[in-house]
Amino acid sequence: MSSIDETRTFIPVRIAILTVSDSRSPEDDRSGDTLVERLEAAGHVLADRAMLRDDRAAIAEKLREWCVNPDVDVVISTGGTGLTGRDVTVEAHRDVYEKEIDAFGTVFTHVSMAKIGTSAVQSRACGGVANGTYLFALPGSTGACRDGWDEILSLQFDYRHRPCNFVEIFPRLDEHRRRK
Repeated sequence: MSSIDETRTFIPVRIAILTVSDSRSPEDDRSGDTLVERLEAAGHVLADRAMLRDDRAAIAEKLREWCVNPDVDVVISTGGTGLTGRDVTVEAHRDVYEKEIDAFGTVFTHVSMAKIGTSAVQSRACGGVANGTYLFALPGSTGACRDGWDEILSLQFDYRHRPCNFVEIFPRLDEHRRRK
């Protein structure tokens, strides 16, 4: 089973938060606030924060910008993962991914099922990697952000988490770009 190995030293990760919404403003971005509070409480660093409307090209552009920024290790977006015509965050993420982390959506659905039952089927949470940066798209509800962070991401971004975690493979995410 998984556990925290207290003999290992915690390594802070630099995380950017993107809120995607046509109806929220920075003043009432509760989901973004939830993610910031949780990542900082865990000892990580808020690298940047932004809010964009539901615009696929603009979202993908922001994700690409952060993926080439050496001060950003991880991007977590909230909002725009549903099924309506305006929900384009997943498509924007997939425009950027080099590799998709397929199991993230599956595990997120499993976590959600325990909380909201079959309504979890309406979420299209996803994760991937691009340019050595992890990217995750969470639904826009504060509950979904809490679940995604508390049940999955907080553990995977804790270097002490065993048997494995995302932090320990950071150096290898872009090994295909290095000269041999």
